[in-house]
Amino acid sequence: MARSYTPGPKRFVFSAGDGDDRQVLVDDPQEAYAAFSAFFRERNADAYTIGDESAGQRLVLMPGRGVIARFEDADRARSQYLKADRGNRCLPSAMLFFENGYAGLDHFGQWFPDLADLDAPPETRGAARAAMFTTEAAAIDEVARIWGDSGVVDPSDRYHVFFDSHDLDEDQAERAELLRLIEFLGLERVDPPAGAADGEVWVRTDARLDAACAQWA
Repeated sequence: MARSYTPGPKRFVFSAGDGDDRQVLVDDPQEAYAAFSAFFRERNADAYTIGDESAGQRLVLMPGRGVIARFEDADRARSQYLKADRGNRCLPSAMLFFENGYAGLDHFGQWFPDLADLDAPPETRGAARAAMFTTEAAAIDEVARIWGDSGVVDPSDRYHVFFDSHDLDEDQAERAELLRLIEFLGLERVDPPAGAADGEVWVRTDARLDAACAQWA
């Protein structure tokens, strides 16, 4: 059962630039998600905006451009942009926003402060993202986030496998980021076994990695 909004109900405004904005008053995130999913599927728009006026926050989905943006207009206004390489990421991002607002998307992917950052090649984006993490704790958390999205533990329990069954042309920016973070943290990368997909990254586990990835298992 979805956690109810407290205080509730909560108001959201959905818009898609067609003048047919929709205000919904909902009791919980699941109800909000169901209402937005219907709004989203009824249209073929360049951008879809979810506004939470009470919190001063917005989520903007641009499926045609493969971009997701989030905005917070609080005392310290901030905005961030995400390259959504997979088209099926739009609605999951909306659910996270309904559950926990701007902060609910912190671990959703590689956020950048400028929309122009997304035009850089994947390897450049990955390196730039990795450079944002300057402490061991933050870097380990980011490595665990990447693993949590598509990773497994090898049956021997000796290796964490990133991008399980993925090819090299998938997740290029996140792979580039991961390789930089592996070097920064002094983790040991090993050669994948015969038959592994060419996009997989195998890392010998250690106590830091075990603890961080356990939160995503």
